[in-house]
Amino acid sequence: MQETLTGIWGLFISAFISSTVAPGGSEAVLAYLVSEGHHPIVQLLAVATVGNTLGAMTTWGLGVMAAKKLPVAKLLPEKKQKALALVQKRGVWILFFSWLPIIGDALCFAGGWLKLPLLPACLVIFSGKLVRYALLAWVFV
Repeated sequence: MQETLTGIWGLFISAFISSTVAPGGSEAVLAYLVSEGHHPIVQLLAVATVGNTLGAMTTWGLGVMAAKKLPVAKLLPEKKQKALALVQKRGVWILFFSWLPIIGDALCFAGGWLKLPLLPACLVIFSGKLVRYALLAWVFV
């Protein structure tokens, strides 16, 4: 029982950390736990996805706080403001790709900075992360 809880909590913590500004290896933890076969896959997917989404929303919150201290207009030249406007135009849908290495954290941070709608953004982030983890689990079943 203790080993089961340790594996689940380890996955959650790894997924959370992997989705913040710190690097992590939640994919490796999930792959190991799936291949081990001691946990229901649905449970593993839920824990990894929720942990990773909460980490992304933490990064989102950092973006919101940064926007209060550092307004976009003062930081970016006009050309980059146009690019930012394009991301703002595309809206929350770009956040589906928040699971991508390197740029995923920046997308979440930008979503908070731009104050995109919180609930839709959270749902899109959750969906992208769930699809990624489901595909990974499918490979290691």
